[in-house]
Amino acid sequence: MMDTVFSSISWEARTTPAYITSLKPNEIFVFGSNLAGNHAGGAARLAYVKWGAVWGQGVGLQGQTYAIPTMHGGVEAIRPYVEEFIRFAETHPEQVFLVTEIGCGIAGFTPNEIAPLFAAAVPVQNVFLPERFWEVLKNISAKA
Repeated sequence: MMDTVFSSISWEARTTPAYITSLKPNEIFVFGSNLAGNHAGGAARLAYVKWGAVWGQGVGLQGQTYAIPTMHGGVEAIRPYVEEFIRFAETHPEQVFLVTEIGCGIAGFTPNEIAPLFAAAVPVQNVFLPERFWEVLKNISAKA
């Protein structure tokens, strides 16, 4: 199934820039957070300082950002929040979601651990993923 999806998309066109310094009005910066919404470091700090992430809100849409908590447990604890994000993105096709390498900084996960959580986002045209996430997803597809 995923192999068919990969053959029908241009993932290169849906790759999040390595460094996001500005956003268009319809773009949403998707970052890893903690449940308490303490946006003190990494991409969370950038989201707070530049694009309206709300201190004390660790999940969901806020300003021009979307928080996915990654600091409260393992990969399986993150999964429901990624699934919720993908459903949200599907219902908001007018927006473009630029996913950062959530969980791969301060939280200490690797793209090999986090990227598979985004497999359901592959056919969602308004979700852009980091290049290293695409590489993992392509490798999973090739093995399927």
